[in-house]
Amino acid sequence: MRKTEGFGAALLAWYDTHARVLPWRAQPGENRRADPYHVLLSEVMLQQTTVAVVEKRFPQFLDQFPDLKTLAEAPEADVMAAWAGLGYYRRARSLHACAKALMAQHGGVFPQDEKALKALPGIGDYTSAAISAIAFGEPAVVVDGNIERVVTRVARVTDEMPGAKKLIKGEAAKLMPDARFGDYAQAMMDLGARVCRPKAPDCLLCPVRSYCAVAGSAEAESLPRKAHKRKRKTVQGVMIVLRREDGAVLCEERPADGLFGGMLGLPGGGWDGRAVPEVAATLRDAGGVTHILTHRRLEIDVKTGPTDGSPGDGVWMQPDEARAAMPTLFVKALERALS
Repeated sequence: MRKTEGFGAALLAWYDTHARVLPWRAQPGENRRADPYHVLLSEVMLQQTTVAVVEKRFPQFLDQFPDLKTLAEAPEADVMAAWAGLGYYRRARSLHACAKALMAQHGGVFPQDEKALKALPGIGDYTSAAISAIAFGEPAVVVDGNIERVVTRVARVTDEMPGAKKLIKGEAAKLMPDARFGDYAQAMMDLGARVCRPKAPDCLLCPVRSYCAVAGSAEAESLPRKAHKRKRKTVQGVMIVLRREDGAVLCEERPADGLFGGMLGLPGGGWDGRAVPEVAATLRDAGGVTHILTHRRLEIDVKTGPTDGSPGDGVWMQPDEARAAMPTLFVKALERALS
């Protein structure tokens, strides 16, 4: 039987010295817990976004929406504009809906237990556990991608992902200490990010090496085992950059459903299920841009030209305004047209 007693203590001793300094965290030794709003915001941002990007964007978002009440009362358009460039825009809508629900149902006070947190919009198993443990010190089993990797190696879980998730959570529960649950969850995250890396794990420097079933072996890098990756589909389409005499470009609010729903974008079609506007055939070809999403590769032809026409359902914006408000894909197309 693999020993687990002492794992948490060894990891926490390492964390006390090596914890990453991140703007949403309470550092070990500060004698306080992180603000639950900060935990929620950081965890939503970190879904499919790197820590380096979130470190920069978290304070910016917080400057605009410093607390739950401010976020809940903000127009959706402002929230979506502040989210531009972070991708996966449904997360921003869910975050906004969650803030509104917390104000309406809980008077702006976060519930502490996982079950009540999971009843809120956009909060699932992982985020509810993270808030419960990190903000409130509850003994919740927190399992993100980094923690999955640590646990699969420590416990030598060889089942393929994502089928192994239930088993991994069970093994993760066995490793937990009797106290400091929030620090422990963050220590596991830091261990996965800094030591137990996906490639070339640094087993010699691992503070819990003696507890790990595959430490120092060639097998370590092969875990967790992933199912065969689905091939990314290539989708082609067109984006249109119409320019007015004063340099303004025509932008539009995208439909609420579908890719980049509700965000500010450029006219076009083909790549998102909408028909390509007829005007595209009359415009100059400005070249193409490529953009990678989770399950598809977008190959976009950019068409551009002058116009003095009515914006219709769109809005005229100066290029700098548009760049600040649009997701990266549209900024790429805009830059191509203006270059």
